[in-house]
Amino acid sequence: MFAQAHGEPQSSDTFRRLSYGCVRKLSAGKAKKKKGIFWGIEVTKTLRWHGWELGKETIKHLILKNVREKTQKLSYRCPSTRFFFTLFPQPIILRPGISLILPIVFRPIEKREYEDKICFKKDEGEFSVTLRATLPHPCLSFPAAVQLPACAVHNVTEITFPVHNIGDLVTVFHWEAPSPFYMIPDYSILNPGAECMVKVVFQPKVAAVYDVAATCWFGSEEKRKRTIQLKALSKYPYLQVNVVGEKKEGVQPGKFQDVLCFGSVPVGTTVEKCVEIFNMSVVDAPCRIERAEDPLLQDHVFFCDVSHGIVPAKGKLVLRIRFQPQIVGEHSTDYFTIISAGYLLQTVLKVAGSCKGPSVSLHQDSLDFDWINLGQSLMRMLEISNTSDVPAYYQFDIDVTGSVFSLDHPCGVLEGTTTLVLKVTFRPTHPISYHRRVVCLVHHQEPLYVDFFGTCHSDTAKPAILQARHLSWYRTNMVRGLTFYPPDIVSAMLKDGQLQMDEKGALMLLPEVSQDKPPKEYFEVDSMTEYFYDGETSDMALFPPHVSVSPREYDFGCCLPLHKVKPLPLCVTNHTKGSITVFWTLSHGSAFQVSPEMCDIPPLKSSAFRVIFKPTQLNTLYAAEVEGFAFYKVLRHYNNIEEDATICPSWCLTVKLRAHTFEEGREHFIPQYILDVPKTFPPVAPNTDTYCSILLLNTGTSLITFCVNQAARPSLLVKPCSGYIPPGGHQIFFLSTHPVNTLSQQHVLPLQLNSHPGYTKEIALRSCGESLNLLLEGEGNLYFKPVYIGTSFTRMYTIKNCTRLPMVFTWKIRQSDRKILSVSPTAGILQPYEALAQAWTFTPDKEIKYLLRAKVFVRRKNTDPMCPETVHYALRIVGEGALGTIRAEKEHLDLGTVLVGDLQSCTIVLLNDGICSLKYILSVEQLITGPSDSEEVCSDPLALELEHCSGTIPARSRAFVRVTVRPARQLRYTWSIKYALCSPIATDLTSTEDQQQPLCCIVATGVYPTFCITDACSAGSGSGISKLHLWRLFSLDMLNKYLKQDPAPSELIYRVPSRHSTSLNPPVYTPLLLDFNFGAAPIGSEPTLVMLLLENKGVVPAEWAFLFPSDQKMDMEHWAEDAEFSSCELHEMRIQDNQLFSVSPKSGKLLPGQEESIQLSHRHDFTGIDRLPVLLKVSYGHEILLNFSGVTVEEGQQYIHFTSSEHLFTPIAIGTSHPPKQIYELYNGGSVPVIFEVQLDEVMKIQKENFQHPVFVCLTPRGEIPPGITGHIEWIFSPLEARTYVVDVPIHIPGGESAVITFKGEGYDPNTIEETASSSKILPPSVFSGSTKLTVPGQAATLSHGRICFGNIPDCAKASRLVFLNNISESKTVVFAWQISTCKDKRVLQIAPEVGVVQPGESIPCFITLQPSGTASFCSTDLVCELYIQESLVQYERELQEWEKEKARQAVEFTITEKDLGKQKSPAGRSSDSAETKILPESKAVMRRYKTLPPIKNHPTPNQPAGHIDRRRLLDKESSRVWVKPQPPRPTLLHLGVTGTAYSLEDFSNKFTSELHKYFLSWPFSNQPLETKFVDGRRDKDRMEMEPKSLSLAAASKQELQIVTDILAGVIRGLLENTQLHDAIRSTLDEPIPYFSQFRCAESAELQDRRQCSRVPSGVSALPDLYAEKDGERKEMRQETSLSNDWLEISHHEQLREQKETISRQPAFRSLVELVLENTLQNILIEASRGEVMLTAQPRVIALPSSPSQRITSPAPPPPSRA
Repeated sequence: MFAQAHGEPQSSDTFRRLSYGCVRKLSAGKAKKKKGIFWGIEVTKTLRWHGWELGKETIKHLILKNVREKTQKLSYRCPSTRFFFTLFPQPIILRPGISLILPIVFRPIEKREYEDKICFKKDEGEFSVTLRATLPHPCLSFPAAVQLPACAVHNVTEITFPVHNIGDLVTVFHWEAPSPFYMIPDYSILNPGAECMVKVVFQPKVAAVYDVAATCWFGSEEKRKRTIQLKALSKYPYLQVNVVGEKKEGVQPGKFQDVLCFGSVPVGTTVEKCVEIFNMSVVDAPCRIERAEDPLLQDHVFFCDVSHGIVPAKGKLVLRIRFQPQIVGEHSTDYFTIISAGYLLQTVLKVAGSCKGPSVSLHQDSLDFDWINLGQSLMRMLEISNTSDVPAYYQFDIDVTGSVFSLDHPCGVLEGTTTLVLKVTFRPTHPISYHRRVVCLVHHQEPLYVDFFGTCHSDTAKPAILQARHLSWYRTNMVRGLTFYPPDIVSAMLKDGQLQMDEKGALMLLPEVSQDKPPKEYFEVDSMTEYFYDGETSDMALFPPHVSVSPREYDFGCCLPLHKVKPLPLCVTNHTKGSITVFWTLSHGSAFQVSPEMCDIPPLKSSAFRVIFKPTQLNTLYAAEVEGFAFYKVLRHYNNIEEDATICPSWCLTVKLRAHTFEEGREHFIPQYILDVPKTFPPVAPNTDTYCSILLLNTGTSLITFCVNQAARPSLLVKPCSGYIPPGGHQIFFLSTHPVNTLSQQHVLPLQLNSHPGYTKEIALRSCGESLNLLLEGEGNLYFKPVYIGTSFTRMYTIKNCTRLPMVFTWKIRQSDRKILSVSPTAGILQPYEALAQAWTFTPDKEIKYLLRAKVFVRRKNTDPMCPETVHYALRIVGEGALGTIRAEKEHLDLGTVLVGDLQSCTIVLLNDGICSLKYILSVEQLITGPSDSEEVCSDPLALELEHCSGTIPARSRAFVRVTVRPARQLRYTWSIKYALCSPIATDLTSTEDQQQPLCCIVATGVYPTFCITDACSAGSGSGISKLHLWRLFSLDMLNKYLKQDPAPSELIYRVPSRHSTSLNPPVYTPLLLDFNFGAAPIGSEPTLVMLLLENKGVVPAEWAFLFPSDQKMDMEHWAEDAEFSSCELHEMRIQDNQLFSVSPKSGKLLPGQEESIQLSHRHDFTGIDRLPVLLKVSYGHEILLNFSGVTVEEGQQYIHFTSSEHLFTPIAIGTSHPPKQIYELYNGGSVPVIFEVQLDEVMKIQKENFQHPVFVCLTPRGEIPPGITGHIEWIFSPLEARTYVVDVPIHIPGGESAVITFKGEGYDPNTIEETASSSKILPPSVFSGSTKLTVPGQAATLSHGRICFGNIPDCAKASRLVFLNNISESKTVVFAWQISTCKDKRVLQIAPEVGVVQPGESIPCFITLQPSGTASFCSTDLVCELYIQESLVQYERELQEWEKEKARQAVEFTITEKDLGKQKSPAGRSSDSAETKILPESKAVMRRYKTLPPIKNHPTPNQPAGHIDRRRLLDKESSRVWVKPQPPRPTLLHLGVTGTAYSLEDFSNKFTSELHKYFLSWPFSNQPLETKFVDGRRDKDRMEMEPKSLSLAAASKQELQIVTDILAGVIRGLLENTQLHDAIRSTLDEPIPYFSQFRCAESAELQDRRQCSRVPSGVSALPDLYAEKDGERKEMRQETSLSNDWLEISHHEQLREQKETISRQPAFRSLVELVLENTLQNILIEASRGEVMLTAQPRVIALPSSPSQRITSPAPPPPSRA
C-alpha cells in the first residue's frame, strides 16, 4: 500500500526514505512545468532529463494531484523500455487535494536521446505522461512570428522579442533578415538559460504587405537554423493641412483650408495661430516642416518652432505659427512646406499677414497764444489722438525746462483709440513775438508738426501781434524768396509797386505776374522730409535758413574742476538782408547760460556768444537745450509795420549741450534701458529714401544722456543725434538712408550712453533697394496640351513677386489672339513675396499648332501715375488644336437578367484614342420590348441612371461611367447611349442633339424572382391520393400559372417578408387566392403529409416564405392587444397553437436551377374543418394567399371529399360518333367504405331538352369506394351543338353528407377549331411532368417517371412505355408489386414484371402497355407500386408462422375450470379467454405441465386519435394478455399516373391521319384480352390487392429454394435423357404446319379464314389444306415422271411465292412479327439499362490486313440474333 502524508514533509530526507510520498505543496520549479488535468488528476505532460551522464542513474519525481472533491482510484503501467523504470505497479488511491510522488529512474547506456511514456488508467479512460531525456545541444527559443505595427513608407517601426537559450550550451547566433527588416543585435552570444531582447526594425520603401521569414543561425559545431515570421504592413501616408478657426469665403464646410491669414497685427507684437496637420491614413506619418527657400527674403516674420514631427494615424499634429511684424504697413507672405518621409507628399501652407502701427494725429496744427504782458503766462489745450488700437509712443522734441513753451506731458504712451489733452503754457521772457515749430515724434509713424506762436508786450516794447495768417503769408513769401528782406524794405517795395499782393494777401513780384505761369505757392511737404532736410542735420534743406547757429550740439565732456570750465563759443549768423535781434531764453536754475542774453546782428553778419557751464555737483550728468529767438529789428514795435502782410515770425534757435563731472576712476551711471530697433529699413525702390524709428526707454532712476556719432556712418542720417532722457522717459530716434542699388547694405550705428565709451550700443540695420522683379513659372513658357477644336482648356500658371514691395501687374494680349487666349485676372496687386496662380484659357479654332505671346507689365503700387516706372516680361504660349472621337470598349453590353425593382450596376469604359482631352455629354434612349401594352410602356420613366452625364476624358486615356439599371417591368430593355462633344456653343444636352453619335448599347431583361412546383407526393393519411388528384387538391397548376405572371403593384407593397400588421387577421394586398386542400382523414390517424418540390427555373435567386398570420403580426405589449376575439380569430389561434398545419421549412432561398423540397402537414387531432390563410411571399415578387384547409372526420363516419363543386369535361367536337368516356374522381377520406349514388333527374331533363339525345351519360351511377381510395364516376359527354352544357347533379352518400356537383361540357365545331387546340385542354400541363425527385421518409426506391402519357391512340392498337424502378438504398433489398385500381384498368393496362426484387443500387425496367378495350375513352389511371423491405417481409413471415403454429396448438387445447370434478359442468370448450386461467385453484393449476401462451386473437391495434388516453391504456392492457396476429409491413406507395386518349379507328383516322402509321393495328385480336399476347406469356390474376403470400417464393428460405432447385433439375435431367422425347421433337421440326398457327385457336382461325376467302385463291381454303395439297403434288411428281421437270419446277416456285404472300397478309403473322420486334426492342433496352449495350457508342470499324487465307475462305456468317 502507499503511504500518504497529510502534512508537509519535514525535510528532503523524508522523501528519500519513502518510496512514495504525498504532498500538498509543489515546489516553485515544479509549478513552472506545463501541466494538464486528466479526469481530475493534475500531472505534468512531459518529464524531462537534462545534463545526464552515461552509467549514472537519474531520478525525477512525477507528482499526481487529485483536484476533484472525491476520492479517485487509478493504476499505471511501467515504461516499456528498460531505460526508464519505476516501482512495481500498485493501485493508487488519492483523496481530494492529495498529491502523490512517483519516482522515475533513468539509466542511459549510450549517448543518445531517449523517449518513453508511463500510462495511467482510470475508469473513465487512460492518459500518459511522456518521459524524455535529451542530450546537451544548442537550442534557442523565440516566437514563431511577430507582428510589427503598421508603418508609413520611409518611416521606421520596431518591436522587440525575447530570445531564450533553452539549450545546455553557450550559443552564438546571428540573424539574416530580408530587406526592409533589420535585427538589432544581429550577432550575440547567449549562455545557457540566458535571455536577450532582439529588436526588429522595419523601414519600408514601398507600400505592401510583408510576410517574410528571418533566419537565425546558431550553434558552433553544427550550424542550425530557426526562422521567425516577420509580418508587417506599410502604407503611403496622406497628410492634409487645415487652418483652425479660419472661415474663408468660398470654402465649403468640412473642407480643408491651407491658407493661414493673421490679418493686421500690431507692430512689435507676436500673434500665434494653430494649424492642424491631419493624417488621413492608418499609419503614423513622420513629416518635416520647411520654410520656402528664398534667397531674397532674409528677415522672417513668421516662425514655427516645430521642424519635424510624427502625425498619429487618423490623428492630427498641431503646429503653432507665430507672426511678429516689424515694419508698419508691410504685407508679409511666406510659405511652409509639410514634407512626408521620403518626399512622397508635399503640402504647402501659405501664411499671410500685415503689420499695423499707431495712427496719431494732432487736433490743431498750430496753437495761438495771442499776446500777453511780460511776466504773465498763458495756457492752451492741445489734443492728441490715436485712432488705431496699437499703443503709440510720442515725444515732443522740446526742452520744456528751458523754453518759453512748455507741455505738461512732453512724452508718453498713447493707448489705442484714445485722446489725450495736453496743457501748453506760454511764459515769455522778453517783449517780442514768439514762434516755434515743434515736432512730435511718434514711434512707427511719421512725425507731426505743430506751430506755437504768441506775442509779449511790455510797457516800452509792443511788437506787432503775430497771428496765424501771418504764418501762412510767411510761408508763401518764403517760397517766393521775399522773407530775406526786412518788413520795412518790403513795405517800400510794395509802395513802389515792385511788389503786389495776391488774392490771399501774400506778396509777389511783378515779373511773375506778367508771365504766363502762376506764382509759386507753398506746399505741404512730407513730414519726414521736413524733419531730416532742415539744413542743420544734413547738408540739404528744403528752404535756405534765415538765421543759423553753430554749433547746434556740443559736449563739454568732463568738467573738472567745477569752477574752471571753459565757455563754449557760439556763433549766430544773419543770412537776411536786414538787421536782426537775438534774445536767449533765460532758464533760472540751469547750469548752462548764454552770454550776452541779447544782441543785434547786422545783415549778412555774424555775432559771437558764449555758453557758460556752471556745474554744482561732482559725478553728475548734465544736459540741456538752450533756446533763442531771432527776429527783424524793425518788428520791435508795431508802429514800424506799415503793411500787415510784411510781418515775419521770429526764428527759433536751439543748442543741445551735454557735460558730466565724473571724477577719474569713478564709474558713470549704468544706463538701464530698453531699445526697440528694427532689423531692416522698410523696403523702397533704389535711389529712394527710407526711414525707420528707434525707441529708447529709460527704465532706470537716473538721467541718461546719449550721443550718436553720425560721422562714423555717413550713409545714415540720425535725428536727434544727442540729448538726454529723464528717468521713466523715452527718446524716439528717426533714421534715414538712401539705398542706391539692390545690394543689401549693413549699417552699424554706435550709440554712446552716459558719455562713457563703455556704454556704447552698436545698432545694426540693413537696407536694400527693391527693384521690380517678377518670377514667371517655367522660365516664361506656358504649354497647353492639345485641345479639341471649339472647346476650352484652362490651366493654372503662377507668377510671384520676388520683392518686399507690392507691385501692380497687367497682362496684355494681342487683339488677334484674344479669342484664342485669355487670362484671369488680367490685372491685380501682388503683395511682397506672394505667388498668384492665374487661370489661362486656350480655345483653339483650327487644327494647327499655336505659338502665342503675351506680356505682363509691372509697376510699383505707390508711384507717380504721371511717370510710373514699369517693367514688362514676355510669356511664350504653345498649344495645339486637334480633333477626336470617343468609343466604348464594349459596344454591346448585356446585363442579362435583373430583378425587377432591384438595382444592378455595370461600368462603361469610354476610350479616347486621340491626343486631346474630350469633354462629352451622354444621352440615353430607352426601348422596351416584349408582350405588353406599348402605350403604357412608352410612358415609363427611364430605367437607366448614369453616374454622371458629362465629363472629360484625357488624351489616350479611358473613363469609367457607372451605370445603374432598375427595370420596372418583366420585359426586355434596350438602352442606346449616345454622346456629344461639348463646345462653347453646345454646352447642354438640348443644344447637342444634332451632334449626338452612338456610343454603345446596353441590354437587360427585367425578371421577377419566381419558382414553380415540379413534383408533389403525399404520405401519411394522404398516401392513397394520386399525384393527379393531389395537383388538383392543391391547385398546383394555377399556382404555377400565378407564379409565371407579373406581380401586381399591391403585391410589392412589402417587398420582403415582414411583420406589418397589428391584428390577428393581417390585411391581404394580393388578388391571387388559391386553395391548398389537404383532403380528409379520420380523427387520430396519421398526419396528412404533402411534399412539394420547388425548382427555380428562373435566372435570379428566389427567396420564399410561408407566412402564417402570427408571422405577419407585430409584437405588441399586452396592454395594446385587443382582449376580444372573433370566432374566426379564435379558430385560427386554435389551429396555430396546436400546430394543426405546419410547413417545413417555412422559408428558404433557391438559386437558379436549384431544387428544394418542403413538407406540408395537417394533423387530425380535432374533428371538423380546419382553415388557415397562409401567405406565400416571394421576396421582390408575388404574394399569393393560400387557404390551407383540411377535414377530420369521426371514426366510422362515411365521408366523401369533393375537390370542388364544379367539374369541367374535356371539350368534345360535335358529330363525334364515339365520344370518349370521361371520369370524375371521388376521394373517400373516412375510415369505412362509402357507397355513392348519382341522381340523374337533371341529366334526363337535359336529354329531353336535346331531342332525347344523351348529352350526359353516367356509366357508373352507383358504386362503392374503399377508405383512403379515389373512386371514379364514368361519364360520356356527347354535345349536339357548339355550346356549353351545364347540369347540376346531386351525389347522395347514404349515411353521410351529399353534394351537388355542377358538370360543364363544351361542344365545339371541328371545322372552326383545330383538334390540337381542343385536345390540349384534355390534360393539364402538369400531367406531362415526369419528375420523381421527391421521396418520403423511409422510401427505398423511386420511379424514373412520375407520370406517363400515351397521347392519342386508336382503339385497335396498343402502346408501351418504359419506366425504371431504382433502388436508391445502399443496403436494403426492395420487393415491389404493382397494383391496378380497377378491373377495367386491368383489361387495358398491363405491367411487366408485376412483382420482383430489386437489389441495392439496382434498376429494374418495367414495361407499361396500354391497349384500349374497343371503346373511345379518356384513360386517367393511377398505378400504385407497393414497396416492401425484404428483411421486414422475412421477419413478418417468420412471426406469422409462429403465430399460426400457436393458433393450431391452441385450437386443440382446452382448460378445465370446474372446481368440483364430480359435478357436471359445461365444458369450457376451446375458450380463448385467458382470464379463465386465473380462476383455477392453485392445486389444480400446478398440475399443468406447461403454461398456456396468451390466446390468439386476430385483433390489430387501431390507430387511436390523440387524446384518447383511457382507450389506449385499455388496449395496451389487453394486448399484454392477447397475442395479436402479426400484421404485414406497411408498404411504401409509389404512384404512377397513366393518361391517354383512345379513339375509334374512324375518328382517329379522321383527326390524326398523319399519326396513323405510327401504330400497329391488331384489330383481329381486339376482342381478346391483352394478356394472351403479352411478352412474358403470363396472365393477370385479377387481383385487387396483392397478398404477401404471392411473394412467398421471393421471401423463401435457402432450404426451400434448394428443394425447388433439386426437383426442377431432376425433371429437366429426365427429359433430356428421354429418347422418345427427342424423336418427337425431331418429327415436329419436319412438320409442314407453320409455327405461327399454334398461336391461335380454332374459332379465330375459322373466322380469319372466312374474312380472307375473297383474297385467298380457291385452292387455299385453309393452311392445313394447303400443305396437304402440297404433299399430294409431291407424290404425283414422283409417280408421273413423264412430265417435264422444268414446268414442274416453275409451278412449284410460283406456288411457294403465292403461299408466302398469303401468309404475310394474315393478321396472326403480323401480330407475331410485332411481338417479336417488341420483345427484341425490350431486350435491347433491358441490356442497355444493365450496361451490357451502349446505345450511344459510336460504331467502330476494324480494318484487318488482307491475307491469302482470307482471300480463299468465305467470310464467317454473322452471329444469330438474340431476338
